[in-house]
Amino acid sequence: MTKSPAQKWQIPYPRQNVLVKICGLTLVDNALDCVKAGADIIGLVFFEKSPRNVSTAQAREISRALPKEVPACGVFVNETFDAIMQIVSDCDLDIVQLHGSESPELAKRLSAQNLVVTKAFFAARPPGLCDTENYDDADFCLAEYGKGILPGGNAETWDYDQALDMAKKVRLMLAGGLTCENVADAVSRIHPYAVDVSSGVEKAKGIKDISKVKEFIRAAKSIRLRP
Repeated sequence: MTKSPAQKWQIPYPRQNVLVKICGLTLVDNALDCVKAGADIIGLVFFEKSPRNVSTAQAREISRALPKEVPACGVFVNETFDAIMQIVSDCDLDIVQLHGSESPELAKRLSAQNLVVTKAFFAARPPGLCDTENYDDADFCLAEYGKGILPGGNAETWDYDQALDMAKKVRLMLAGGLTCENVADAVSRIHPYAVDVSSGVEKAKGIKDISKVKEFIRAAKSIRLRP
């Protein structure tokens, strides 16, 4: 779907390498170190049950410290339109990620606000990996395992080949159990538009190990994508 020129962040195209989203940041300096390491997107979790949950004040501080070319993505789970838009406004978010059972209508309403919308789909629970056709307004379709205590960040690897069909149809963001050791193989097989990592590069929940971040980004971007 074509976006208006008012959209805050333009998705890079064409690209030779996968975009890398580092998610679950809680500290400004840690987020900026991820950017210096080559992160393309910084993810902030707004879900109280998550150990990586951030307050509005924390998120605002991180978002406003990021360079203009690196967007802040707010991750939400079954929140209302009004609640999401309040946080978007308070924290200067460029991207909203819907990581629950949100409706296509919610994705459409958020897209109409000139936000980049990411919708998560799951191998182990609804909405399934085959349900992307119902979400035409999603700019990214994230493929996640969906098996674990939390909606994401469970460090659970899965059969990424299940996302091959998605990658042919949508702008795919691959997630779930990615690490420095397996990301290059996953990118070479699936050719996603982006990859998303959180627990796979952490030294503590919400604190990223920058040496792992550097290695993850190097490995992910070492694969040249198809034109």
